[in-house]
Amino acid sequence: MDPIKPASAVKKAVRSTVEGAAARVAESLAALERPAIPGAPGSGTPTVAEPTKPRDPLPPKADQAGPERRTATGAPTDVPAEAVSAQGRFLTTAQGARLRDSDHSLKAGERGPTLLQDHHLREKITHFDHERIPERVVHARGAGAHGVFVGYGNARSITRAGFLAKNAETPVFVRFSTVLGSRGSADTVRDTRGFATKFYTPEGTFDLVGNNIPVFFIQDGIKFPDVIHAAKPHPDREIPQAQSAHDTFWDFVSLHTEAQHHTIWNMSDRGIPRSYRTMEGFGVHTFRCVNAAGETSLVKFHWKPKLGVHSLTWEEAQLIGGMDPDFHRRDLYDAIEAGAFPQWELGVQVFEDTPEETFDGIDLLDATKLVPEELAPVQPIGLLTLTHNPTNFFAETEQVAFHLGNLVPGIDVTNDPLLQARLFSYVDTQLTRLGGPNFHQIPINRPHAPVNDLARDGFHQDAVHGGVAPYKPNSLDGGCPFFAGGPKDGAFIDVPARVAEAVKVRASPASYDDHYSQTRQFWLSMSAVEKEHIVLAYTFELAKCFEQPVKERQLLALANIDPDLCAQVAAGLGLPAPEPTEVLVDLAPSPALSQLGETWPTDGRLIGIVVDPAGDLSGVDAVVSAVAAAGMVPLVVAPHGGQLPDGTPVQRTFGATRSVEFDAVLLAGSPAPAPDALAVRDSKAGEDGAPVLDPRVLLLVQEAFRHAKAIGAWGAGVEALALAGVADAPGVLTGDDPAAVFAELHAALGAHRVWERFGTALS
Repeated sequence: MDPIKPASAVKKAVRSTVEGAAARVAESLAALERPAIPGAPGSGTPTVAEPTKPRDPLPPKADQAGPERRTATGAPTDVPAEAVSAQGRFLTTAQGARLRDSDHSLKAGERGPTLLQDHHLREKITHFDHERIPERVVHARGAGAHGVFVGYGNARSITRAGFLAKNAETPVFVRFSTVLGSRGSADTVRDTRGFATKFYTPEGTFDLVGNNIPVFFIQDGIKFPDVIHAAKPHPDREIPQAQSAHDTFWDFVSLHTEAQHHTIWNMSDRGIPRSYRTMEGFGVHTFRCVNAAGETSLVKFHWKPKLGVHSLTWEEAQLIGGMDPDFHRRDLYDAIEAGAFPQWELGVQVFEDTPEETFDGIDLLDATKLVPEELAPVQPIGLLTLTHNPTNFFAETEQVAFHLGNLVPGIDVTNDPLLQARLFSYVDTQLTRLGGPNFHQIPINRPHAPVNDLARDGFHQDAVHGGVAPYKPNSLDGGCPFFAGGPKDGAFIDVPARVAEAVKVRASPASYDDHYSQTRQFWLSMSAVEKEHIVLAYTFELAKCFEQPVKERQLLALANIDPDLCAQVAAGLGLPAPEPTEVLVDLAPSPALSQLGETWPTDGRLIGIVVDPAGDLSGVDAVVSAVAAAGMVPLVVAPHGGQLPDGTPVQRTFGATRSVEFDAVLLAGSPAPAPDALAVRDSKAGEDGAPVLDPRVLLLVQEAFRHAKAIGAWGAGVEALALAGVADAPGVLTGDDPAAVFAELHAALGAHRVWERFGTALS
């Protein structure tokens, strides 16, 4: 496989779809005098009075797009987007009869009983009663977006998959998710994240269904019900929701120690990502690829975010869970609406397809193991760009159905026992969730390739099949459909991988027995700051356990990872640190496992600009424009809503925001306490008194400082820094020129955090 320079590839790959979406955003922004702030709920401007003049339904917002209009059998149509949405200007029944009233049921007199003949009431209530479908057993909480994938053309040596050809554009739908929580849980819980991508290729649909962690809790799919039952809320009380800080989880992972590798990833900052846009994705499993010559390779898929990999601090994650449980999905939608289109490069690690299916002693079929990128570099093969938000969450994000068996010619599965079980489970679960075997005909799931599968009937059959012979062989339908003659006809070929002669056993190979060496490698690869966060996570989670034996057993596992890690957590729990029971193996640290040490683009970051309406506002408007011009979102924060005296719109108020909403903070003033800065009205205001600075601004600045965020100030804003006690520290930037202060802050933001602001007790 030929390596390619990512920057060069990006320049060549971003073509019509992305450019068109960017042009539409730029056009809408150009019509505005000031930078647009994303988040408007609809495409129209509401009036105070209820509209009464009939009009047609409003179009979707500029950032929205539904599934491409295809028939149930994959044929393209000329049906415009608005034709599959609500029609007409009048309220109707489901059959199109216009209604003059939907506020009152039909009664026998004004005070009489409701009549059974009220067909509209029965239709309306019956549909409402059945609006909900079963949520996913795992990955119930999710958010999705439409986009395009562009191949770089350098994967031809390993696979004949057409969507990876040079400049080939493939529509995609991506769904991000948490694993453990219900649909109503919070976004920022400590959990694994799903990263599932549906490629609508001309050769059939390809689903790459992965996570933001490259390893999994278990090696064999038969254990999947066990790990999920252990991690889910306790069955008697249905608590705790969407978290692993409880006895059943730690009981399982401390007994089933193959889960320790995934667990330490979860206890690291990877478990609380800053954004879906700053999250890596991994295919987890090893796949088998075949090229046009029939040669095979083993590969692992990786998604690398162009913005870098960044996380929240634990305190931020907790605060956001209360302030904005929808933080991650809002961040994704707002970034796309603002034109800061999220991008990831798809890359592969490539291995020789040997009978042993190992690389450098690492078993490639063991889903609890990774291959360090220093040993097998990730080679970029294409670019994913998300360009549009869904038009309807249920129709698209909730009904999208992924399956690892959705493969295309050139990509096949391996004998990974976890992957093998998923091949069965994903189809099985859709039958219940989506009401029968025709779930692939739901618009978001429809392939962009011709379908002639001979499947008929069943619940929700949307196709109207002709012919009389849905079987093979037949002569009544002229023999159609015919078998593809092989690769020349684009046929999917099951790779004729040799299956070793063996007896039937319920066992795993000896290579699966090593549960600690890569777990320890992950710990040794972390920076001191990241190690501190891991210690904090283990200590917090285990402190939530009721049973002492569970804590002691997990400490035994930590001792086999690293004695220092074990000692630090044990001290936090007030327990003695046990001795290791396994020989500690020091694998070489892998820098790719750490999130720190580089600088990244700042597209779509949120910058809070605190102002004092009664103070000096010079420079504020210029900084707002500079933030927007840098591809970020400026949010002016003031004591009250509306506009500043100079006409600048206010997006946030002291009472309705918190530091966790911003990636960095700029102080253009030192506002005195506002009239609503009362402890009885806003707990953030603290004790009533006569402070010089509004106490909510004081809290905002101190929290931003504590969370290692860059802070800038000029003019009276410098006084606010002094009052907050955060002046003269790394990443706290001051000056007389607002533009120069912002320029310094912008540069500091490229590293995401100012970790050097704090010391560490670990090396």
